[in-house]
Amino acid sequence: MIEAGTATRVRVVGIGCHPGQLTAEAREAIAGCDYVIAADKGPADPLLALRRAICAELGVELVAVADPPRDRDDPADYDGAVLDWHDARAAAYGTVIASRPGTVGFLVWGDPAFYDSTIRVVDRLRVEYDVLPGVSALSLLAARHRVVLHEVGRPVLVTTGRRLADEVAAGHDNLVVMLDGRLQCAELDGEWEIWWGANLGSPHEELVAGPLASVVGDIRAARARAKELDGWVMDTYLLRRREV
Repeated sequence: MIEAGTATRVRVVGIGCHPGQLTAEAREAIAGCDYVIAADKGPADPLLALRRAICAELGVELVAVADPPRDRDDPADYDGAVLDWHDARAAAYGTVIASRPGTVGFLVWGDPAFYDSTIRVVDRLRVEYDVLPGVSALSLLAARHRVVLHEVGRPVLVTTGRRLADEVAAGHDNLVVMLDGRLQCAELDGEWEIWWGANLGSPHEELVAGPLASVVGDIRAARARAKELDGWVMDTYLLRRREV
């Protein structure tokens, strides 16, 4: 970790779901950084390329750091596996920052508050940092489908595909689901409406809406198109139980 007193400031900046969604505040923050650190997940990492493009436009150096491996095959101790990964990321980033004091940026796809590890990782570094919000996939999903995420006077639960079945069993009937690569909603019983989107903000974004049982095939096809065209898929959806 970084020793206390090191002349380092970190800025965690939400960059929205495409470069056009950078707020004026975010652009100013990135331009004021001495460099940006980004995880390098391999030679075909399109999100790293997008971060490079943003940095190039704003005249800021990007330092790519090899992303530590992570057990993604549903480990028995899921939380422990994630914490180990956060520790490894913090160690890798800390090595860079210790050798290059200054103002360091981390560019977070969407908004840092939703299902992103950057804040937790940076907190381990024990440096001064601040967080700037960005346009989240949740906000963009609602805008694209022209819906409100909650019904009048009712809550909305934000969860992951891995926890979806348990949350539905607990009685939740209005959910925003993220990180569902296996499309767990297809296994649900009952009548549900879905508003789904993939690679929101990209030139090849995909949108599907309707009764879940009727459109799940369309969603699978749309996921395949997004993966083929962009090389990656990030999808999010609103799921609401239909009254019968």
